[in-house]
Amino acid sequence: MEPIRCGWCSASDLYKKYHDEEWGTPVYDDPTIFEFLILETFQAGLSWITILNKRENFKTAFDNFDYKKIANYSEDKIEELMQNTGIIRNQLKIKSAVTNAQAFMKVQDEFGTFSNYIWKFTDGKPIDNNPKTLKDVPATTPISDAISKDLKKRGFKFVGSTVIYAHMQATGMVNDHVEDCFTRAK
Repeated sequence: MEPIRCGWCSASDLYKKYHDEEWGTPVYDDPTIFEFLILETFQAGLSWITILNKRENFKTAFDNFDYKKIANYSEDKIEELMQNTGIIRNQLKIKSAVTNAQAFMKVQDEFGTFSNYIWKFTDGKPIDNNPKTLKDVPATTPISDAISKDLKKRGFKFVGSTVIYAHMQATGMVNDHVEDCFTRAK
């Protein structure tokens, strides 16, 4: 018998695997946090399943999400990415990946790690929202508003509050698994 999951992930096996193994699990390492930040910024205005389906292509195209390499991408590399049909070919989003990698490293310089910076907004531990149903899950919160505002001040792009809240969910800063979801207790 299939376990009960959050209703948003029933569309495909890839979605279920992501939900069961990653979504809502706290992430404290900078490379993974950066990967999700890049993926979330590309997701803006699109469905998450679109990004999941292209995740491996993004990983290859963006040098395994190595922010040190991405921060130094040339105009030639950006043009190469614009021709890559395996990713989202939005020039503003591609350029924002470079800008965000540069800003990410500046935050690391200031706080030691990006993880130290981002997790300070939740006192270093996940917020458990205890949603009963998907209708109880917000799109933004005052914390995502504050993170978004601060990231923008630091030069990040495509980091509106909705994108940041999705990032918080993906990296386990918030637990929004619904009440009857089998992964709720994680």
